[in-house]
Amino acid sequence: MKRSIPAIALFLGCASAVWAGPPATLTSLHAAHALTHAEAARELPVAFEATVTYRRAGETTLFVQDGNEGIYVSAGAENKLAAGDRVLVRGKTQDSFRPIVIAGKVVVLHHGSLPRPLPATFDQLVRSQLDCTFVSIRGVVQSADQVVSGQDLTTHIQFLADGGLIQVYLNESDPGIAEALLDAEVELSGVASAKFDGKMQKVGVAIAVPALNDVKILKRANASPWSLPVTPMDDILGGSHVKDLTQRVRVHGTITYYQPGSALVLQSGPRSLWVMTRYERPLRIGDQADVTGFPKNRDDFLVLTNAEIQETQVYDPISPLAATRSQLASSKYLYDLVSVEGQVVMEVRESSQDEYVLISDGQLFSAIYRHPSVSGMIPLPMNRIPLGSTARVVGICIPESSNPYHGDVPFDILMRSPQDVAVIGSPSLLNVRNLIVVVSLLLLIVIAGGYRSWFIERRVRLQTAAGAYIERRRSRILEDINGARPLAEIVEQITELVSFRLKGAPCWCQIAGGALLGHCPSKPAGMRIAHHQITARSGFPLGELFAAFDPLAKPSPIESEALASAAGLATLAIETRRLYSDLLHRSEFDLLTDIQNRFSMEKHLDSLIDEVRLTAGIFGLIYIDLDGFKQVNDRYGHHIGDLYLQEAASRMKRQLRPGDILARLGGDEFAALVPTVRSRSDVEEIALRLERCFDEHFTEEGYVLHGSASVGIALYPEDASTRDLLLHAADAAMYAAKNAKKSQGVMQILLPHAELTRESRK
Repeated sequence: MKRSIPAIALFLGCASAVWAGPPATLTSLHAAHALTHAEAARELPVAFEATVTYRRAGETTLFVQDGNEGIYVSAGAENKLAAGDRVLVRGKTQDSFRPIVIAGKVVVLHHGSLPRPLPATFDQLVRSQLDCTFVSIRGVVQSADQVVSGQDLTTHIQFLADGGLIQVYLNESDPGIAEALLDAEVELSGVASAKFDGKMQKVGVAIAVPALNDVKILKRANASPWSLPVTPMDDILGGSHVKDLTQRVRVHGTITYYQPGSALVLQSGPRSLWVMTRYERPLRIGDQADVTGFPKNRDDFLVLTNAEIQETQVYDPISPLAATRSQLASSKYLYDLVSVEGQVVMEVRESSQDEYVLISDGQLFSAIYRHPSVSGMIPLPMNRIPLGSTARVVGICIPESSNPYHGDVPFDILMRSPQDVAVIGSPSLLNVRNLIVVVSLLLLIVIAGGYRSWFIERRVRLQTAAGAYIERRRSRILEDINGARPLAEIVEQITELVSFRLKGAPCWCQIAGGALLGHCPSKPAGMRIAHHQITARSGFPLGELFAAFDPLAKPSPIESEALASAAGLATLAIETRRLYSDLLHRSEFDLLTDIQNRFSMEKHLDSLIDEVRLTAGIFGLIYIDLDGFKQVNDRYGHHIGDLYLQEAASRMKRQLRPGDILARLGGDEFAALVPTVRSRSDVEEIALRLERCFDEHFTEEGYVLHGSASVGIALYPEDASTRDLLLHAADAAMYAAKNAKKSQGVMQILLPHAELTRESRK
């Protein structure tokens, strides 16, 4: 009988849930406002009347009020609403900093007047006692800046009230607003709001002001800011005066990061806090602690300053939260202890920290371990991670911005110890690191040969300054080889070094298929010429070194030794430069078609957007997709498909003008960047040429292929003003053209008689 009781209870619970039906609709703003967080999270239906107190143009932000209670509503940007409108809001609740409403529909009933603003103090606003309510407050304007908000300009005002700073969002913009309001004492009427970080923690006070009429000037500034006397830059602190009444607070949590004398991080459940302290006694990561200090907003990051710490000796470690790079870029994991995986692409040891640069989801982030700042203490050896390895990093997530509405933001992982980075996957053998190892081995071979030659000479001329000078010159050449100095200058330095070692004998270098560098006598025919070939590791000749001597002078061993040593340096210089050029070319060009790749195209797009924005010009982007390319690969094999792609790229490149750029974005998709145009018709003309260049059939190893392409164009800034949106607009136009061709039955996606042509050739 006892065993049946849970089953009966479960049945009754399910039956009651079925009989209860859907939750009742909340018909007043008060009912929605009074919900708890748990109740709001149930997405309860609402249908109530209220008055619009603020609507931010081009966004979903909407505040409404009924009586002395207000609430935030997320409404579609298409709703044309104005402050004072009486509306009917239908939607559902959602949990946030306070319960909010996600509107399904907002209907304007009639236009009325705004509610009477409630007088407010900074303390009431910072404690959110009047959240979402239409209020008024007095203070002094410190700044007033025009800011782009969606498609409109708004004004952001820094407002100093009695108690602290307030961020004011004014739904109007005019260059004269700043001149009129700076340093003026004003009374603002607007909706009490707040600034939040990625965890929806309050980091500041904000007021949303509907219109300039809601800003009442009580006392204008005594003088224009531009009429003030110029203050020397090293004397500006004389104008500083602060009266800070911030009260001390106490928090409790588990220590997840500690840097003595600087900072620690406390975490309690989903909440984390950065604590600034001069406390230097040893603390154990994972111990619980009480911390007391003063809350501050540092660039919209919530921190505790001037903190003191009380240890509890209770060990309650927090396990790091496994997250992806994209999750950490949302700033929702601000100061949390996390773990994330990525491929190590670079590691750097600095005097104050070790830094590892990793890539994940195509984006870079850094993992940093800061060395203890203890005088005379030698940092622990760096935990070396092979480049290209997959590593797991554990530490504190530090995003660049705390604003939850900024989307993906860069972030760093702050590690607690060198062991917080560990290899979980070995690197591929074909990577940049191994190429560096090969170059390093070659460098070591050359250095070893050079050092041996130098050591023999040093024993003979140990007391002379010439040996030291030669070594300095050789070291400088090796540094330049690994640096950015041009190859011609390095080769000339090598010839000068040979000339010095041979007591001023003219020395020059003839690069294979290139320039003659160094000092070649005007009449070398009457001189004795010594030479040494510069050969690559494969044996291929790279050039030749020459030295000219008096015909009566007898050959000496130093001549061949100096030329051989210089030839080794020249080999290293030439091959290193050619290896770098090849790697650079591979990073920016498609290996199959030898046109630029997607990375290069996006880089050109970013650069062109910055350039055109300065001149208010235009340019065009053409997106090309080869019709039916998959069938080419399926029916005739990838080899024929590759030849088809190469010929298609060659044809399209011939249709472009000098200065236009063609790139392969991937597979059968191409893009052409047209920097110089006067109108859309110029871009359309080039797009038509690209499309028509497929009219003539393709002949590839006996196959006759009849292909076609679909193209779409986008014009900056008419169609889009960013790189990604411009690519998307051109891609969408291309697909529209492709669909139109399909609907009209004009797209040639099959190659019906190609095989017959192949057989006839046999």
